[in-house]
Amino acid sequence: MDLRTLRAFVEVIRQGGFSQAAKTLYTTQSNISKSVKLLEEEVNCSLLDRSGHRNTLTEAGQIVFDRAQNMLAQREDLVAELEELRGLKRGLLRLGLPPIGSDVLFAPVFAIYQQRYPSIKIQLVEHGGRHLQDLLHAGEIDVAGTLLPVSDEAFEWKEIQREPIDALIPADHPLAARKSIRLKELADMPFLLFEEKFALNQVVLDACHSNGFTPTIAAQSNQIAFVIELVTTGMGVAFLPRMIARQRKHVGVRHIRISDTTMEWRMALLWRRTSHLSFAAKAWVDLFTAVKQR
Repeated sequence: MDLRTLRAFVEVIRQGGFSQAAKTLYTTQSNISKSVKLLEEEVNCSLLDRSGHRNTLTEAGQIVFDRAQNMLAQREDLVAELEELRGLKRGLLRLGLPPIGSDVLFAPVFAIYQQRYPSIKIQLVEHGGRHLQDLLHAGEIDVAGTLLPVSDEAFEWKEIQREPIDALIPADHPLAARKSIRLKELADMPFLLFEEKFALNQVVLDACHSNGFTPTIAAQSNQIAFVIELVTTGMGVAFLPRMIARQRKHVGVRHIRISDTTMEWRMALLWRRTSHLSFAAKAWVDLFTAVKQR
């Protein structure tokens, strides 16, 4: 049932005739008459009693008129809601962020986003990058910050930050005085890694395997501060992106450049390739891109 046909019928009743309805809808009286006739043929009922000087509703016509008004009102509500979404006056951003780097990389943009779009509700999920990818796959979040590489078939992404990964070594360790170190020189040291769902783990482990060794893992945690404290005790070596390591200085820890590896922390905004990116999510990606380009 065409909404334009319903609109023509409703206006005939509201305006008291075909000619007045035609003026309201900026069309001809003939077109209005055809629309009403088509509607009557579709519902197989007479909707107007044309026997008098004024068209009046039949019993069927009253039912169609009441329903049509509701349908047209719902259409207007639908258009209004979509306009609000496009104008970002309402909506939901389901955002996944990793614990590593969010304070440095995402918090400033998060604050700008909330100031610019105060009516957008943000549902924040914090997990390691691998788990965030699982949540994206399941459709439980719209966009996530996680490390590259990722599946080309499953995701689209925009790279937003690239940092070398430094080794964190106890300050009293014999290697601590060095400005740089080869990754293989750390092969005999226990490694302090993050939990398995953290994408950074895989980056470190892949680099080790490329250098011909599998590290011994002494402990795993999801807290940066705790891992750093473990380093100070001499329990092992940890790894952090340089920009984050510089903000986590500790008197008992030395940050050392790894000279012989392309091991990098490549952070990207990620979303499902097969999904529609919501207005709120697209605004987050666009804002982040604009801020990073300044």
